[in-house]
Amino acid sequence: MKNFHEIAPEQLQKTPFQMIGKEWMLVTAKKGDKVNTMTASWGGLGVMWGKNVAFVVIRPQRYTKEFIDASDSFSLSFLDGAYKEKLSYLGSVSGRDEKKISKTGLTVAEENEIPYFAEADTVLICKKLYQQEYQKECFLDSSICERWYPNSDYHTMYVAEIEKVLIV
Repeated sequence: MKNFHEIAPEQLQKTPFQMIGKEWMLVTAKKGDKVNTMTASWGGLGVMWGKNVAFVVIRPQRYTKEFIDASDSFSLSFLDGAYKEKLSYLGSVSGRDEKKISKTGLTVAEENEIPYFAEADTVLICKKLYQQEYQKECFLDSSICERWYPNSDYHTMYVAEIEKVLIV
């Protein structure tokens, strides 16, 4: 298992464009004694309400949404490129249908009972602050709805305070 140490969010060396858009992330939460995760390549990092925050978006049909909604906190795990195939699998198979985490061989670890992946290079431990479902009438560029939401399955956006950043 990797040895993590904590840094301040301002000390992150990678850009969110690289971390989220290129490397992807695992959004992971716990509901009862079960853990579920999904791969995401949309989201962001920034400052809101005087806090360092992460923004993640989840479609209503995603099983992970049930876990995020049931918990006050979740993690974002960033793994290096060697894990891209596993991340692709975790993003395309539902935890409703199979024990997808165990099939990947990835190791679930916990920080204050918040699950994350031990194989990660960077982990953000996040506490939910705000959530809201996207609404069609709020899109100023209608081509976004046409392209990304042909089935009107609008994401819910979660804004979460980054409580800890763990890196290797």
